[in-house]
Amino acid sequence: MKILLIAGHGNIGASVANKAIIERLAQEFPEMAIRKLSEIAPDGNFDIAAEQSALAAADLIIWQFPFNWYAMPWLMKKWLDEVFVFGFAYGTGAKLGGKKLLVSVTTGAPESAYTGDANAAGDIRAFISLHQGTAKTCGLDWQGALWVNGIGFAAPGDEAAIARQREKALAHAERLIARIREIQAVK
Repeated sequence: MKILLIAGHGNIGASVANKAIIERLAQEFPEMAIRKLSEIAPDGNFDIAAEQSALAAADLIIWQFPFNWYAMPWLMKKWLDEVFVFGFAYGTGAKLGGKKLLVSVTTGAPESAYTGDANAAGDIRAFISLHQGTAKTCGLDWQGALWVNGIGFAAPGDEAAIARQREKALAHAERLIARIREIQAVK
């Protein structure tokens, strides 16, 4: 199974959590193709043909991104808007149908912020369901979403906070690895 990971962090080099997750996945799946959007097109000028080619070659597509203001970061949203177009992602001549989509998200806020309760910012399941709608529109086989809450911000030099972020991220990566293995087993 050919795996493609789309890393949507706006500055993956400065990330603790998303970077740790991606590095751990790359160790576990060395054959996995990784497209770090902030490195390949930091200004948002994507080579659409290259992005579509990478997607067309994949069996399993993973979106890895931090939850920014209840959505994916601007760079990943721009990528989605420009790459997932009619005739490629959906509609006549669409090429993504049948491929699998798995979404992995990190949040800065704690779990309590996303429970859907009256005091919460919202329900993360509702926010994530928007991606399930994208999958359905494109004929992608929705494989669900995994998220880790409370990654938060760590000030440079706050080694204890950075270590906690990394520890939570690596625990999330292990859950993600287990889910990928489940998907591979079904083929």
